Parts: sequence; C-alpha cells; structure tokens
Amino acid sequence: MNTDMNEDSLHPSSLDRLDRRILAALQINGRISNQELAQTVHLSPAQSNRRHRRLEEAGYIQRYEARLDAHRLGLGVTAFVHVSMERGQHKEVLKFQRTVGKMPEVLECYAVTGDFDYVCKIVARDLKGLSDFLLGTLAQLPGVSGVRSSICLNELKCTSALPLD
Repeated sequence: MNTDMNEDSLHPSSLDRLDRRILAALQINGRISNQELAQTVHLSPAQSNRRHRRLEEAGYIQRYEARLDAHRLGLGVTAFVHVSMERGQHKEVLKFQRTVGKMPEVLECYAVTGDFDYVCKIVARDLKGLSDFLLGTLAQLPGVSGVRSSICLNELKCTSALPLD
C-alpha cells in the first residue's frame, strides 16, 4: 500500500485516514516535531514529513499560530456584535470590510444572512472599553446603520479545530 499522497489527492474527499490523522495531530499541537508526528500517526519520519508538506502546499493548513489567553492579557470582555449596513452602499460595504479586517479588537467577522449583515467577535479590556469601541469606532464607520451586542458571560468552548471525520 502506498502511504504517500499522489498529485490527484488534493480534493477533500481524497484525504485518506493518515492525512486526517496528521491534520488532527497538528490541530492539537501545531508545534509537534516531525518525529513525534510520525510516531503519532504510525509513519516513518520521511513519509510523515512528505505528507505534512504536501498538506501545507495543497492549502489544507493555512497557518500556525499561538492561542493566547485574553484574560491574562487584560482583555476581560468578549462580545458578539451584530452590524447592520445601510442598503445600496456598495462602496461603504467594501470600506467596512477592509477597515474591520485591520481592527485588532475584532477577532472574527462574518457576513451573514438574517436580520444583520455581519457578526463580529470582539475583545476589550472592560465594558467601558467595549462601549468606547462600539460607539466611538465601529458604529461610526461609513455605511453602518446599527450595532447590537451580546456580551459573553462564560466561555464554554473555544477552538479552531475542525471535525475531520
């Protein structure tokens, strides 16, 4: 049995059990050494490294990052903010998207269906900081017609790990 991926195996449905095990191991620990990864997925280090690199090159792995503790860094408030945009303001929507993408307080932002146009995950030092950001920055962006927030009381689950089954 060939344990290396071939060039045609770049489609998600063609990922085999070993590819998924490599991805799962990397989601748990992106700093795992190649030797440890090879042992975890029961491959030789050379095969493990080859598959790992191929998964990176094919775009399955976007980047590696450290997950920081917001509370330890003094960011005690997390909020989910629903943003409504004025209708027919295409230029303003593009400007909003570019601007929000550069704001460090905005951890995630999604264009959504429903009553709002965007949902953003925002962190702030405290409620005053959140208020200042929402009212003084986000709500003031051109094209924004409304902002509604929900403050997170308790984080039950926070992960970026995708289901691989």
